[in-house]
Amino acid sequence: MIGATGEQLGIVSKSEALRLAENSGLDLVEVASKATPVVCKIMDFGKLKYDQKKKDQENKKKQHVIKVKEVRFRPRISDHDFEIKINQIKKFISEGSKVKITVMYRGREITRQDLGEQLFNKVSSSLSEVADIEKKGDLEGRRISIIMSPK
Repeated sequence: MIGATGEQLGIVSKSEALRLAENSGLDLVEVASKATPVVCKIMDFGKLKYDQKKKDQENKKKQHVIKVKEVRFRPRISDHDFEIKINQIKKFISEGSKVKITVMYRGREITRQDLGEQLFNKVSSSLSEVADIEKKGDLEGRRISIIMSPK
């Protein structure tokens, strides 16, 4: 058992430890449950929980979450619309986000999957200086997608 000021009190019975904690106005907290005998400490449990919560909040602030943005294309997209979407993708990548590029097929377009492959090649060549292909997807229903990440 460890006292409130950090001194070693030695091996003490459970009832004696609870009595000591109650006399000091603090809580008896189990520190190491797997040790033989079990190690307990007399401390303010509310303060311990508060400190842990603050430490978790501080660690969460320092964490950097990578977002995945999605941009959808159709196989027969006009050149102007294509350029606008490429500029949007470049903006997302410059902000540090990953981008999921999806080609959606409607109706009989699904029979011309080669148009989607040509579109992916065109997108990857126009973004080659700012992004790399991280994952090339397969056909999922009527959609096919790739994920691009910043260089």
